[in-house]
Amino acid sequence: MTPPALYFAVRALVSGALIAAASMVARRYPGFGALIASLPLVSVLGMMWLWHDRPDAANMAEHAGATFWYVLPSLPMFLLIPALLRHGVGFWAALGLGCALTVALYAAMTWLAPRFGLQL
Repeated sequence: MTPPALYFAVRALVSGALIAAASMVARRYPGFGALIASLPLVSVLGMMWLWHDRPDAANMAEHAGATFWYVLPSLPMFLLIPALLRHGVGFWAALGLGCALTVALYAAMTWLAPRFGLQL
C-alpha cells in the first residue's frame, strides 16, 4: 500500500472507529451517546488531518471559521427529526426530511454568506 493510500486508510479507520463507538454507547445510554455524537469529532479530526497535510495557520483559521458557519444550518435537523418521529412519521422519512432541510439550509447559507461579507 502506498503511503498516501495507507494514510487515507488510517484516517478512515480512526474516524470510523469513533463513529462506531458513539453508536455502540448510544445503544445502552442514548443521552451519553448523543453527547459523544454531538462532539465536533469530525471537525477536530478534519483539522488535525488538514494541519498534518498543510500546517498553515491562515488556512486553518479560514477552515475553522467556515466550519462554524456551516454548523449553524445543520442544527435545525436535530429539532425536526425528533418532532417528526413524535408525530408518527417513520424514521427514514424523518431522516430524509431532516437531511433535505439541512441541504436547503446549506444552500441558503452558501448563497447568503457572501452578501454578509462571510467567506466560506
